[in-house]
Amino acid sequence: MRRVRPWLAVVSLAVGAGVPVVASTGSVAQASYGPPSRAAINCSNAAAMCTEVANSDDVFGHYVGHDEPSMLFYSDTAGSGNHMRYDITLPHDPSASDPTKVGKSYQFELSGADWLGMAICDTQSYPEQVKTCPADSDKNILDPAVSPKHVGEAYMEMQFYPPGWVPWPTWQVAVGASSCDPTRWCAALNIDSLSVDPVTGQQLNSTCANKVGVEYVNFAFITKSGKSQGPANPVDATTATFTPDPSKDLFMNDGDNLQVAITDTSEGVKVTIDDLTTGESGSMTASKENGFAQVKYEPTGTSCDAIPYDFHPMYSTSSTKTRVTWAAGSYNVAFDTEIGHFQFCNGPVKIPATPFGLDANGNPTVCPAGDTEEEGYNAEPPDGDDIFCFPGSEALTYKVPGCTYTNVGFDGASYQMLWPDGNTKMHPTQFLFSSPETGDGYDVQYAHAAFETDLPAIESTCDPNSGTGCTLIPQDDDGQPAAFYPFYTDSHTGDGCMWGFGNDVPNEISDYGQNGQYGTLLQQDYTTTGGGTIVQYTDFRGILNSNPCRQG
Repeated sequence: MRRVRPWLAVVSLAVGAGVPVVASTGSVAQASYGPPSRAAINCSNAAAMCTEVANSDDVFGHYVGHDEPSMLFYSDTAGSGNHMRYDITLPHDPSASDPTKVGKSYQFELSGADWLGMAICDTQSYPEQVKTCPADSDKNILDPAVSPKHVGEAYMEMQFYPPGWVPWPTWQVAVGASSCDPTRWCAALNIDSLSVDPVTGQQLNSTCANKVGVEYVNFAFITKSGKSQGPANPVDATTATFTPDPSKDLFMNDGDNLQVAITDTSEGVKVTIDDLTTGESGSMTASKENGFAQVKYEPTGTSCDAIPYDFHPMYSTSSTKTRVTWAAGSYNVAFDTEIGHFQFCNGPVKIPATPFGLDANGNPTVCPAGDTEEEGYNAEPPDGDDIFCFPGSEALTYKVPGCTYTNVGFDGASYQMLWPDGNTKMHPTQFLFSSPETGDGYDVQYAHAAFETDLPAIESTCDPNSGTGCTLIPQDDDGQPAAFYPFYTDSHTGDGCMWGFGNDVPNEISDYGQNGQYGTLLQQDYTTTGGGTIVQYTDFRGILNSNPCRQG
C-alpha cells in the first residue's frame, strides 16, 4: 500500500487530551488540544529526539518519523557493541547579523539534533516475548524471520542540541529545533522504548499511553556532576528534567573539541563528554539512581508504573545483525543527524508568540496565510506541514521565524544547498566526528563503515512492501526532485581524518558518490501480529569494504 502524505490524513497529535487534528495542504483544520498537561516527550508528534519505528502507521495510526541519514560502524571485536570513544568538533555558525538573508543558514535549521547511538536491553519494551536480556551479549541476536521471541529492546541516542533558536522546554509539542542557550550547545542521554507486543498487537493501556506515550523516552541532560536534574523516566519526569540549567549541565561552545566515551558500567550505560577546549567534563549514567526506569507493560487496565532500571547495552559486537527489530534503522553503533524539520516562514503576517507552538485554543500555530515557505525564487504559499511555528522574536540569538513539524514535503531548509560547503560567512561548518575506537585503551579500529538513510519510510512515492517508487533523491510536494539531499564526506583536519555531513567541503578526501553513498534498498524482516514475518524496505544502505577514515 502506498503511503498517504500525513497532512492529507487524520493526524493524532497526543498532546494533553490527544484530540485528533486534520491537516490538509495549505492549512490545518483546527481542533482543540489544550496545553501540554505534564512533563513528557511526545513521540507521536514526530519529535526529533525519538527513534523512528518501522511501522508507525500501525503504532500511532498515522506516519510519525523524520529523515535520519546515518553512518554505521561494524566490528566483530568483543566490546565494540558497548564500549567506544569518538572525537568530535562542534560546528561554528555564521554571525547573527542579517539572519533571514536568503541563502544564509544555521545549524538548528539544518539539524535539530546530532547523535551517537547504541542498542539497549529493555525487558518491558518490544517485543516483550522474552523477559531476560543478558547484557553485552551477541546471544541477543535473533532474526524475526527465524522467531518472534526476541529479547526486549530499546535504542539509545546521545544527542547534541545546537544553540540560538527557541529555548527548551518546547519538547512537549514543538519538534526539531529547541536550544539550551543563546550561544552554547548542550547534550542529553535519550533511551527510547516501544510498548507494543508484536505478536498480539496489543499496546500499552490507553490511560498510561496518554500519559507517557506508546513510544516513550527516558531523558537526562549531560551534567557536570553526573546526576540527573530530575527523574529521567517519563512516568515521574518533572519540568526540571527538561529545563536546561547552566549551573548543572555541561554547555559547550561552537568549535569545541570533544572526546565522547560510551561504555557499560555496573549501574548502566554511561556517557562521558570531555571538552578538550574548555577543560570541562560531564556525564550521565542510565541508572536507577538517576531516575531511569522501564514503563511496566500493562495492555489492560489503567496502571502506569515505573520500574527502576539500569539500562545496559544489548550486544557485544556491532554488525548487520545487531539491530533493534522494531526500529526503521538497521543499526547498533551509529552516528545520525536529524534533518527535515525546519521550514522557513517569511512574510508580512507575524507568527504569534506562544510557549509551545500552540495557540490560545490549544491548536498548533501555522505559517500564516499571506506568508511563504521556502526562500527567494522558491518561495510559495505555506502548506500542511508548516505547523508548530515560532516567530523570530522568540529565538535566543538567531531571529529567524520558522516551523518545526516533520517536513515530508522535502522542501525545507534541510533540502536546500544551505549545508556546510566552506562558505563560513553564509553556512555553518560541519559537525565533525571520528570513526569510533573500541578496546580497553580505545585503540582498536572498527573494520567497516556504512551509510544509511530511512527515506523509504518517509517518501510518499515509495511502497515499503515492494520497494517500488523509492528514490535516493526524494520528490518534494510539487512532484519534483528535492533541490538537494545532504551526504557524508571525510576530510583531513588538524585532528586527522574526520567525518562530516552536508555538502562537498575544502580539504575533502571523498564524498563517496554523494547521494549514491546510501547504496541500495535494504530488505529487513519485521514481526507481524500473530507471530508471522513481513519484509519491508525502510532504508537505503551502502556498506564500504573498509573503514577508510580511521584514527591514528
